[in-house]
Amino acid sequence: MNITDGKRTDRDSKNSSRVVLLAKDAVGYRNLLQLSSLAYTEGFYYRPRIDDELIEKFGDGLIALTGSISGDIPALILQNRFDDAEARARRYKERFGDDFYFELQDHGLPEERVVNENLVTLSRTLSIPLVAANECYYTNKEDWNAQDVLLCIGSGRKKNEPGRFRFSTQEFYLKSADEMRRIFSEYPDAVARSREIAEKCNLTIELPGPIFPEYEIPNEYPDTATYLRDLTYRGLAERYGTIDETIRARAEYELGVIIPMGFVAYFLIVWDFIKFARDRGIPVGPGRGSGAGSIVAYALKITDIDPLTYNLLFERFLNPDRVSLPDFDIDFCYERRGEVIEYVTQKYGRDRVGQIITFGTLKTKAVIRDVARVLDLPYAEADMTAKLVPNDLKITLPKALEQEPRLREIRDRGGVHGELIDVSLKLEGLHRHPSTHAAGIVIGKEPLTHYVPLYRDPKTGAVSTQYTMEMLEDCGLVKMDFLGLKTLTLITNTVALIRRRGIEIDIDTISETDDATYRMLGEGKSACVFQFESQGMQTVLRRTRPTRIEDLIALNALYRPGPMENIDQFIDSKNGRVPISYPLPELEGVLKETYGVIVYQEQVMEIVRIVAGFSLGQADILRRAMGKKKLDVMEQMKAEFAAGAQSNGFPASTAAAIFDLLLPFAGYGFNKSHAAAYSVLAYKTAYLKANFPAEFMAANLTNEINDPKKFPIYIDETKAMGITIRPPDVNVSEKVFTVSNGEIVYGMIGIKNVGSSAVDEIIRERTENGPFVSFPDFLERIDSKIVNRKVIEAGIQCGLFDALHANRCELMDNLNALVAWASRRRDLRASGQSSL
Repeated sequence: MNITDGKRTDRDSKNSSRVVLLAKDAVGYRNLLQLSSLAYTEGFYYRPRIDDELIEKFGDGLIALTGSISGDIPALILQNRFDDAEARARRYKERFGDDFYFELQDHGLPEERVVNENLVTLSRTLSIPLVAANECYYTNKEDWNAQDVLLCIGSGRKKNEPGRFRFSTQEFYLKSADEMRRIFSEYPDAVARSREIAEKCNLTIELPGPIFPEYEIPNEYPDTATYLRDLTYRGLAERYGTIDETIRARAEYELGVIIPMGFVAYFLIVWDFIKFARDRGIPVGPGRGSGAGSIVAYALKITDIDPLTYNLLFERFLNPDRVSLPDFDIDFCYERRGEVIEYVTQKYGRDRVGQIITFGTLKTKAVIRDVARVLDLPYAEADMTAKLVPNDLKITLPKALEQEPRLREIRDRGGVHGELIDVSLKLEGLHRHPSTHAAGIVIGKEPLTHYVPLYRDPKTGAVSTQYTMEMLEDCGLVKMDFLGLKTLTLITNTVALIRRRGIEIDIDTISETDDATYRMLGEGKSACVFQFESQGMQTVLRRTRPTRIEDLIALNALYRPGPMENIDQFIDSKNGRVPISYPLPELEGVLKETYGVIVYQEQVMEIVRIVAGFSLGQADILRRAMGKKKLDVMEQMKAEFAAGAQSNGFPASTAAAIFDLLLPFAGYGFNKSHAAAYSVLAYKTAYLKANFPAEFMAANLTNEINDPKKFPIYIDETKAMGITIRPPDVNVSEKVFTVSNGEIVYGMIGIKNVGSSAVDEIIRERTENGPFVSFPDFLERIDSKIVNRKVIEAGIQCGLFDALHANRCELMDNLNALVAWASRRRDLRASGQSSL
């Protein structure tokens, strides 16, 4: 750790050296979490740092070593401040006792000899033990060049430039015991002492699994389970009106799983922040993933999809046969997602809520470009080499070398080209920089530093965990995804534009049998429709001619690698070109809605239940084993499947045939709950496009206003739909795209080089003091510091002022004189003087 010679919070205290701290036990580990977190959140100045106050407070359970020549005591020795070095050593010895060691290091640096001689003397004087150590920045000696290049990448230097952070020797690799004994032959006790330190470190890090925060319930309820049950039945009454036996049985079954498994707090936490969002008018998605299969979630309005209507299975989400944390990924309006995160932060405490770190890595093409820059290869050559890597998301450089002979030719040239490939092979996949996970947040029952170390982004100030997403739940935190979904913003903005016409529409209660919507989809006119806008999907829609929401759900699930091979059978069966057939007559009820094609994971589970008599929980375990090719589990369950099928009256040959039939479908079958939720959302966007095309496209243009790729495509789609887009008008246009008499009025924020603050100023002045009557009137009235010359020129060029003065060339030619005149007019007005 870096330790400053002053206060960690004092910006004037710039000097910092290093100290090595090791955790002996659980107490030491907890203190390391605190020290590392505080170094980032309180002491960050150029680099994370701690100070003596923190060492004193959180030093228990730790072993301290002086470190390399950049350590505080070695640094004092090299400054000939021997008394200060001794005083510092005494302070460490007083704090850490027998757990403080002087490090002897020898990487061939002359400064190390000076430090070692003085540390040996201090060791005798103060009775502080010595330990031989070696800084390890790479594993093998020959990796020194790759490490050097990596440092150059990080500092933006080229290899032939001297660099402050680069090593002057090649000795910073993992040395063997024999090498260390040879280097420190004068100090055999120091070499042996590394084992003593290792044996002192006796730590097993506890991994308790997710620990839910306490959820405060109203006083009239005896416990959280009673509260959840009451909320559920109140929600069911609101959703269904009458709670019949089917609804009650499903709710009781789910509660009978949720409560004993200890997930009541999880449901209440999610219910609470979604209720906050809905109460504040923040759009919330209908559900994601398997959570849409829960009627309890539906009752609590965590999801908006009726699992009974769409025959969704709760066991795909949660079942006692496979104990795992339920996972609700929640979509919010991307513009207001931050409000929900802020609510959760305030409710549970800023010290108990944080974001999640991610690490950008040196991916295949990027590492080639980075290494080429460091090696001073021409950009064009580096770009050409990187482009030889195949466009495959899972590509690696070794695979690319196998597939692309031209890459092997570059490597075989040797010299700097061989170095480019060899170094890239060693650096590929290493972390390049930290960033914040786009959606994930964690909540702790206690402050986060009880579980994980924290990191503060020096640019944004956002606090996140130092551990990545995969580790957090094991460490005791509850992880949730708060996703921003533009489609929710699109729907909200479209409905707001429709309301301007005096038409009230409740998008949550629209008919799912709208003829205009299915006619439009059947014609393949699904551009801008959520989940259905790709060219390939448009073709599939034209071939399918969907007539019901179930068709959309199935197509959403089928249009993916793997299941796509079944699209033809699905379309032909739906349209009567081939007869619908079922593997067994008993499976018609399961496969009828998809015309005999196995599409969903839930169908696999139902088939296993019907044929072999498995519970749906056991069926889900088999499905997962099939999907992940877990051969040992599959073999065991295949025997159970055969036995169950036989007891249900199916011959062994039939059982084997059904089992083999399920294998490929289990691997690529899609989660129906997710497909249903997103298809309902897709239908809503299609409904709006079919029935309110101008408002829908105006909202789309606003949504994609900052996307240089999508925006022109959406402009073209609007025109192709026969909708007029009126050019921007300084007296008519609003900030975003609006609709007037069936025509879209171009939003001023969509003009290049015109920023949000300039648009706000124009609209403010227009609203407060009336329309602009001429171009000079505009120049005189607006604040020229906000609406600057660049904005005005962009406005002239795109026709913003055409209604005031139609000759754009004339305005541009006279702009200097007009701006000067307007400036004088403003100055005179400000001084209260009249003009001749």
